[in-house]
Amino acid sequence: MENLLTISIAVTAAAVVLQAGILVAMYLAVRKSGARMEALTTEVRTKVLPTAETVHSMLVDLRPKIDTLVTNSSDISRTIRSQVERLDATVNDVIDRTRLQVIRADDLLSRTMDKVEETSEIVHKTVVSPVRQLSGLMRGLSVGVEAFFGSKRRHREAVTVPQDEMFI
Repeated sequence: MENLLTISIAVTAAAVVLQAGILVAMYLAVRKSGARMEALTTEVRTKVLPTAETVHSMLVDLRPKIDTLVTNSSDISRTIRSQVERLDATVNDVIDRTRLQVIRADDLLSRTMDKVEETSEIVHKTVVSPVRQLSGLMRGLSVGVEAFFGSKRRHREAVTVPQDEMFI
């Protein structure tokens, strides 16, 4: 039994020594990590913070300019929209007027073509038809006169022509 007690005390002592060794190793590892973290913190303070401060000061300086830029862009957008609306109204007015003028020109052209047709018909009735009738009358007279005077000539010519020539 005494042996058992001694073994258990020895095992417990070994466990305590082992735990102490692990704790020392953890302490050294945490201390080493702490030193690294301290170095990293110092590096961040020396390199990143001045840059962040510079960026912050630039943003503070640029903020009024950015606000002015946004305001000007809004004003320009509003002005352009207004001008486009005016241009749209003007273009629509021009299109409507042009359409009206095309309709008027079409009516004028149609009336002119109708008048030309009417005038052509009137000229045909008053000038061409009487001229044709007169021409027909003149032809009839000339044929009648020719027939009247031509039959005497033919009659005389028929008498003077020898009979031998008639059969040729």
